Amino acid sequence: MKKLLLSSIIVIIGITFLGRLSYLQIFSFSPDQLLEDPAIKAIYDYPERGYIYDRNGKLLVGNDPAYDVMVIPREVKPLDTLEFCKLLGIDKEKFVKELKKARVYSPRLPSVFVPQLSKQDYARLQEKMRHYHGFYIQKRSLRYYDTPSAANVLGYISEVNERDIQKNPYYTQGELTGRTGVEKVYEDTLRGRKGVQYIQKDRFNRDIGKYKDGTLDVEPEQGKEIHITIDKELQEYGERLMHGKWGGIVAIEPSSGEILSMISGPTYDPSLLVGRKRSANYSKLHYDTISKPTFDRSILAEGSPGSPFKILNALVALQENAIQPTTTFQCYNGFYVGRTKRGCHCGGGMRNMHVGIYNSCNAYFAGTFRKIYEQYETTDEAHDVWEKHVKSFGLGNYLGSDLHTGRKGRIPSKEYYDKWYGDNRWSSSYIISNSIGQGEVAVTPIQLANMTAAIANRGHYYTPHLIKKVEGKDITVPDFVKPKHTTIDKRHFEPVIQGMADVYNKGTARWVQIPDISIAGKTGTVENFTKIDGVKTQLTDHSVFIAFAPVENPKIAIAVYIENGYYGARYGGHIASLMIEKYIKGKITRKDLENRMLERTLLHEYSKPYSGEEFKINEHDWSQHAKKPETELELFQR
Repeated sequence: MKKLLLSSIIVIIGITFLGRLSYLQIFSFSPDQLLEDPAIKAIYDYPERGYIYDRNGKLLVGNDPAYDVMVIPREVKPLDTLEFCKLLGIDKEKFVKELKKARVYSPRLPSVFVPQLSKQDYARLQEKMRHYHGFYIQKRSLRYYDTPSAANVLGYISEVNERDIQKNPYYTQGELTGRTGVEKVYEDTLRGRKGVQYIQKDRFNRDIGKYKDGTLDVEPEQGKEIHITIDKELQEYGERLMHGKWGGIVAIEPSSGEILSMISGPTYDPSLLVGRKRSANYSKLHYDTISKPTFDRSILAEGSPGSPFKILNALVALQENAIQPTTTFQCYNGFYVGRTKRGCHCGGGMRNMHVGIYNSCNAYFAGTFRKIYEQYETTDEAHDVWEKHVKSFGLGNYLGSDLHTGRKGRIPSKEYYDKWYGDNRWSSSYIISNSIGQGEVAVTPIQLANMTAAIANRGHYYTPHLIKKVEGKDITVPDFVKPKHTTIDKRHFEPVIQGMADVYNKGTARWVQIPDISIAGKTGTVENFTKIDGVKTQLTDHSVFIAFAPVENPKIAIAVYIENGYYGARYGGHIASLMIEKYIKGKITRKDLENRMLERTLLHEYSKPYSGEEFKINEHDWSQHAKKPETELELFQR
């Protein structure tokens, strides 16, 4: 009986063990378990990253072959360290550091020891690698840029870190991932899927062939090619025009929300962030605290919109029936708030909306702004209505696009003003500077361009975005194809657009007309203040310009923001007109203007002692760094 019981126990234990083993192998098997087996080695096969093309099928980003020196720490045998370092172009200190780093990661798994060898380095090294046990060369591809432009749009790739690996187990040490721009947003599409081969080893640690005849191996999957909405020629041309100038340019196709160009100045050649010098080059760019080439001003710089914001106040006033297009206000070469006169440059006289727009009359829009608030019993109620209308144009909030970053600007709420003035202790006269875009409102260039697209469409816009096609197939993203409607009725846009058209015909931009193209635009000269040694100081104005063309059937809406660019038409208007002509005609007819814009720079402005401090102001995240509004006298002193 005892023998039977003992035999039964042994049989049960055996069956349990075999059952558990079968379960683990058949039902619970994971390829990751193979990596824990010291008798199995994994060799990864990295696919080429997907190519990136512009809207017209022109190559922006491709691939070049590169080679990584890999190491498996426990397989390393004594070697001539100095000779090996000489071949790799590193010193002994670097050798020791990288080997230690690899051991910490895993003694058994391969790590990148020296990344991104050139073809020349590879050719010199491959014949001698057999002398260095534990090291081998693995082929991969690096980015090749077929354009010197669009660095902030395209972004760059770099090695994953521990945080990346913990966040996504797909990656292993030494792999590359998109860090910014399109490379980051569409990382999953562009990277493809890496392949893997499992190699069986014998007890002497020698390779003896594929594990299970390669049945568990995975073939690499090529990264998908994508087409983005950027126009390569327009982007490159815009960056040439921005040479020696700081600011942002964004151009959008109004009928789709597709971004045609997104330019930040100053910028850099994207090829600088490729290869073994990538880290050193990035450090130089990142720690340039004056010009900040890695700071994308087109989507991050928040500044006052200036006179283009007058257009929104006109539309809000029309919608609220506060004015009619024929309503007039007297301009006394300015206007009065109490007994204090605020300046205006339009020449004075009786102004209706049409003249007020094309002559950019401050007095007209101050009167219009007051009329909006007079429609309601309380300032709070009026301000809520004003805020709702303005935000319906995409201001004061993230646009929800496929950009990798961005800032929401600021449309101040009643709570914002209550914080400084107290509840029910302020009125429209306290914030009258918002009437001309010089108050507490802050916008980014892409928000200005989107606002312009909404006006061009007579009351709706499509979310600005960069993706157009994947593997040759059009992409339909619900949020990108569904129009977002403003709170302004369509009928109110025509009289405003007529005034914007006359900005070119006989107004503040009459010197920058384009033959055979009808344009609606608005100049902006943004006052620019900073504190120097505790004293508020006025600096050179920023030049701002918005426009769309043709007026009847808009193909392009554009916003240009040139820091320290003097008045609106001087740089902003000229650059916008050249960009519009380049896109619509495909060529430039006004070569004299083109040469002036290409040759002239504002470096003399940016080299002034206060420049570094001044541009910190534009980078404030207004949602976190609220400031008390300045007095009306301070805001309007000229």
